[in-house]
Amino acid sequence: MHNQHAIVSTRLGDLTLVASGNAVIGVYFPHHWVKPTTATLGEQTTNDPLLTDAARQLDQYFAGERDTFDLPIERRGGDAFQQQVWALLDEIPRGETTTYGELAERLGDRQLAQLVGKAVGSNPLSVIVPCHRVVGKNGKLTGYAGGLQRKQFLLDLEEAAPARLF
Repeated sequence: MHNQHAIVSTRLGDLTLVASGNAVIGVYFPHHWVKPTTATLGEQTTNDPLLTDAARQLDQYFAGERDTFDLPIERRGGDAFQQQVWALLDEIPRGETTTYGELAERLGDRQLAQLVGKAVGSNPLSVIVPCHRVVGKNGKLTGYAGGLQRKQFLLDLEEAAPARLF
C-alpha cells in the first residue's frame, strides 16, 4: 500500500497524520516517543482527502465541537499484546479514565502494568485511539507521547459538562 502523510497545525501544535490506502494509520506529536519510520510516513502531501478530513475532525474535537471520530483507521504494527491493549483503549468512555494496572487486570494479570504502559506509549493513533485516558495509580498524570500538558488539555476537554439550570 502507498503511505502518505501531512503535517497539520492544531490547537495542540503540529501533528503528523499518516494514511495508507483508505485508512488513517498514525497521528503523531512532534516529540512522539515511538516515531514512525520513513517507510511508514511515505511521501508528504497537502491534498489527500482522507488526511484533510482527519485534520478537520481533530480540529473539531479540540474545539469541543465533536465527541467522536468518524474515520477509517487501521492499527498497524505492534505485537499481539500491544494490539490487545490498543483495543482496550477504545473501550474507555469519553470523560473517564482508567489506570495501567486496571488495564493489566483486564488482561488477566495486574503485574503486566508496566508492559501495558509501554503498549499505551506505542499507540500510533494518538487522540483518535484515546491513550490519554490512561493515568497512573490514584489518578496521577503520567507519561504521554504528546507531553503531560497536552494530556491534561485532552482530559479537561473531555470532562462532562456540568448540569445547567434553565
